[in-house]
This record gives sequence, C-alpha cells and structure tokens, in this order.
Amino acid sequence: MKKKTYGYELIIDLYECEIDTLSSKKKLQEYVDKLCKLIKMKKFGKTLIPYFGDNAAYTKGYSLVQLIETSSITGHFSDFWKTAYINIFSCLKYDEDKAKKFTKEFFKAKKMKARLIVR
Repeated sequence: MKKKTYGYELIIDLYECEIDTLSSKKKLQEYVDKLCKLIKMKKFGKTLIPYFGDNAAYTKGYSLVQLIETSSITGHFSDFWKTAYINIFSCLKYDEDKAKKFTKEFFKAKKMKARLIVR
C-alpha cells in the first residue's frame, strides 16, 4: 500500500509579541480573516475566541478556533508571557512560508520557532 499524505500541520511558536495584538479579540479575528485569505482557506462557521484562565496570571489569555473546510486553525495567546502558539492544519496544501512570515509580522514577534509536520 502506497503511503498518502493526509495533511499538513504548521506549528508556530511566537515570543515577545506585541501585547496590544495578543490581548485584542478584534485583532485576533483580523488575523484569522487575513490568514485564511492569504493561504486560500475557506472558513467554516464563526471564529471562537474566548478569553479565560483568570485563576493565574500565566494562564490568562485568548484562545481561538477557526474551522476551515479542510480542517482548522487554532491559537493560544498568553498576555503574561507575550507569546502565541498557533497551529494551521489542512489536508489541502498551502504556502507555509507565507503563513509563517505573515504570522510573525502580524504579532510583531521578535522570535519565532516553526515546524511543519506532514501527516
């Protein structure tokens, strides 16, 4: 049996991000909207962007989930650490270099770690 690729998951960790972007529901929605357009993904339903984790300073922040027709985009954002953790998974191939560059610039991150997993 020949191995087939099911999908592509880009994992992006951002450090020293701009707090005004990380802590803004409006900016997070803008990020998802622009990212989907850039990598040619069609959104499925509304973006979920809850703020929670109020029990401790290091757990507070927004998370986001955007289903796309070929899978999902998820993110977790820490106000305390000024970090973002984003996963873009799709069974449709997309330009991961564009996604990385756009994401780092959007959050004004000083440092980024990224890796692509082919599943």
